[in-house]
Amino acid sequence: MLGFAMTRRRLLAAGGCSLAASVVLGAGRAPRLAAIDWAMFETAQALGHAPVAAAELIRLRRETALPPAPGTVDLGLRGAPNLEALSLVAPDLVLSSNYYGFIEAQLSRIAPVFSRDLFLPGEAPLPRVEAALTALAERIGDPVAGQGALAAHLAAFEALATRARAFANRPLCVVEIGDAQHVRAFGADSLYGGALDRLGLVNAWREVTRFGFNAPVPLARLADFPEARIVIAGKIPVAARRDIARGALWNALPAVAGGRVIQLPNGNPFGGAASAQRFAAQLVAALEDEGTA
Repeated sequence: MLGFAMTRRRLLAAGGCSLAASVVLGAGRAPRLAAIDWAMFETAQALGHAPVAAAELIRLRRETALPPAPGTVDLGLRGAPNLEALSLVAPDLVLSSNYYGFIEAQLSRIAPVFSRDLFLPGEAPLPRVEAALTALAERIGDPVAGQGALAAHLAAFEALATRARAFANRPLCVVEIGDAQHVRAFGADSLYGGALDRLGLVNAWREVTRFGFNAPVPLARLADFPEARIVIAGKIPVAARRDIARGALWNALPAVAGGRVIQLPNGNPFGGAASAQRFAAQLVAALEDEGTA
């Protein structure tokens, strides 16, 4: 037994949390947006301006907090988008970020590019993705949408923080499990770390987030936080689930032995404000289900 649970009732409640303000557009044609970056995709969705095209739609649908509209065109890989498909959708604006600066010149030949530095090593991304709401709204001529979306987002976090106070007695260590021996731990410079801080919860992982293709932190490092709750952000890979459940190291961790492990559904640690809010809502709901152990 891994020792985690989340009831259907709580999961549905978390998923139903208001993630975006409803926006009624004024007269005139709405801008045609195409999104390369997923955080910027979510930003546009939150404003009520659904992109007509986005990258990696199949995976995006699985992970984003704000699913794409029916008929959204798939642009292929985020790092190598299909430029012909992008040209055919004739966007007024392409949404990108610092991750894709190496292709910005190619994108800008098709349409103007709106790019923001969202995820930077050692810097908290949550304020940046929140600021993107109003910045993009201003750029597309709908500032009221940005103000409404940001206000709704901040109000939702405030309500979640009130509920989270009962669980501030223990630090949390938020991880993704890569395999039976390695995890990715989310520090203050991650979207999830920023959500913990906004909720008033203590993040046990005080180091920077080591992003990369593979989960780079040895599982044994979790033993450094004997009083913490372990929060598994997302599904455990099939190849690792059986091994980790039977592993002596995992079962010897104080959090596991003490029943202080929570698993959340898949999310998007590189998403926008909506993904941070969804993570926070699911986490608070899971903590309430688990009690104060």
